[in-house]
Amino acid sequence: MERLIPKFGPPRKALLLGTGFVVKPTLEILAKDGIEITAACRTLESAKNLIGGVKNAKAISLDVTNSEALEAEVEKVDIVISLIPYTFHAGVIKAAIKKKKNVVTTSYVSPAMMDLDKEAKEAGITVMNEIGLDPGIDHLYALKTINEVHESGGKILSFLSYCGGLPAPEASNNPLGYKFSWSSRGVLLALRNSAKFWQDGKIEEVPGAKLMGVAKPYFIYPGYAFVAYPNRDSSPYKERYNIPEAQTIIRGTLRYQGFPEFVHVLVDIGFLSEEQVDYLKPSDKPITWKEAFAKTLSSSSESESDLIWAISSKTKFKDTAEKDRIVAGLRWLGLFSDDRITPRGTPLDTLCATLEKKMQYEEDERDMVMLQHKFEIEHKNGEKEIRTSTLVEYGDPKGYSAMAKLVGTPCAVAVQLVLNGTISEKGILAPMTSKINDPLIKTLKEKYGIECIEQTIA
Repeated sequence: MERLIPKFGPPRKALLLGTGFVVKPTLEILAKDGIEITAACRTLESAKNLIGGVKNAKAISLDVTNSEALEAEVEKVDIVISLIPYTFHAGVIKAAIKKKKNVVTTSYVSPAMMDLDKEAKEAGITVMNEIGLDPGIDHLYALKTINEVHESGGKILSFLSYCGGLPAPEASNNPLGYKFSWSSRGVLLALRNSAKFWQDGKIEEVPGAKLMGVAKPYFIYPGYAFVAYPNRDSSPYKERYNIPEAQTIIRGTLRYQGFPEFVHVLVDIGFLSEEQVDYLKPSDKPITWKEAFAKTLSSSSESESDLIWAISSKTKFKDTAEKDRIVAGLRWLGLFSDDRITPRGTPLDTLCATLEKKMQYEEDERDMVMLQHKFEIEHKNGEKEIRTSTLVEYGDPKGYSAMAKLVGTPCAVAVQLVLNGTISEKGILAPMTSKINDPLIKTLKEKYGIECIEQTIA
């Protein structure tokens, strides 16, 4: 297979920050391409575990908040790959500006990162961001179609984009139809974010508390039972994607049917609260789940019938069947039981402790990623078309998860293209131009089989 980094000259060196579950493909692809990787984490053990069995890689302990130590490591390499929480990226970019080194991240460009654009340009460095799955592959294929339509004189009337990282259907065997490969707290907190989007020419806003109430069944393929809801603020994409003509622009999340109603009940009964409460404080003698449930619900007793009555007083069910399904789900989680809680101070964190125990992937289970863009197009001659661009990927229980592959591989390819000069623009970048995107699309498709399949459906 053709190398993206030429063999001649000294080996290129990269500093890889982070040891999360999406990092492994990035590490292995780059190391295989002859790039010398220094994997860094606050805890040396985590970095050592990450590089186990990988040639061309060494592990170090590094605290990125120690700017002197960070700069010393940045100076030794050609490029920095920052796969740590986005709040640390600005500090990493500052060190890279000082040492005139390029950077790649998979995160959205935050205001703190964008503030460094002028300094990055002056330092002559490339800071390539938003190049994972979502954001990343979604941008590549959204802009591919948008640019093709515009170049042929057409218009984008509506743009819908939904993405979900889910268990494969056969592994969606719990009341939420969901499993946690990363922080359950992060997943649940995201459900409280408000959403903002363009709908029929107007900006609509949905407060976080009502987000699950606007989730609707969403048809992609007949074999999947998805629901979709808007995610955060889609309104800037009119400008970002250069589609001022679009009347509807929604970017959102996919889940399996039943998920929104279950989460809606968790919100209504107070289990997504971050308020510290005495009875959930860490203790050597934690109370039972039914005691904690009764206190959270202000129930008159811990009997199951009283707890169910208290639930019904705080939330609304569509019908009896839905009520029975959700109560059965709460029972499956153990909330009516004599099991001891793992107290973490707040209802949200105490619930997360149980979710993480009960809703992990088993050894032989696979995850799945579904990404689909749907474009309503008006062509130059007035004809209308609905076109989709769809990516379905399943994880390999003996290899990478679908999510790790689809975040880690585009990141690695972006690193290669920055190192070999294909991506050479300076400043704080995202994949928003054909010059950047076309080589990424080509390499991901030809070398790794990663592509969105385009189809006219109407």
